[in-house]
Amino acid sequence: MDLNFGFMAEYWPIFLRGALVTLELSFFGVALGTVLGVVFALMRISRIWPVKFLASTYIEIIRGTPMLVQIFIIHYGLTGFGINLPPFISGVVALTINSSAYMAEVFRAGIEAIDKGQTEAARSLGLSRGMALRYIVLPQAFRNMLPAIGNEFIIIIKDSSLISVIGIAELMFNARTVQSVTFSPMEPLLIACALYFIMTFTLSRLLAVLERKLRS
Repeated sequence: MDLNFGFMAEYWPIFLRGALVTLELSFFGVALGTVLGVVFALMRISRIWPVKFLASTYIEIIRGTPMLVQIFIIHYGLTGFGINLPPFISGVVALTINSSAYMAEVFRAGIEAIDKGQTEAARSLGLSRGMALRYIVLPQAFRNMLPAIGNEFIIIIKDSSLISVIGIAELMFNARTVQSVTFSPMEPLLIACALYFIMTFTLSRLLAVLERKLRS
């Protein structure tokens, strides 16, 4: 089979717009997922059993079910309760919920990796448990968690391709659109593959630089 990328002269803006939408979805999903992940991580390490149980149940359910099912439930299932979300919002919510469960475990592990003696020392100086977490534990834990947070961002960029099933014009959706218009079965997918690689590889390099600076 001979590959022909001549269609790119006309359709490259469609791929570019799709890549930008993919980055938007991923950014909001990871940013909001990080905030929610911190909340569930603190709930997971709470001494209050019902709070800990609720967080653990949420994390296990989200991590134990496919993202595609979660997307369908949020975008189509909620309509049964009169909740009709725009496709982009549904995509962000799905990515946020999925990301938050994994981020919660990242933050929990990062917090528990810090020597408990530091928290006890902070408490002896008059800091509350919340202040000790905010000013002593979390800043140190963040440096240790940065690689895992970066990996989650990369995973979300790739998993965002699933959002195409609800009609959002992200990279994969646009690649399939070009595929149907040009009758080229392979080339649009190769372009999409290359763009996903460029995004994830660039992000991984930037995170590596940031990690070195934080540790120096």
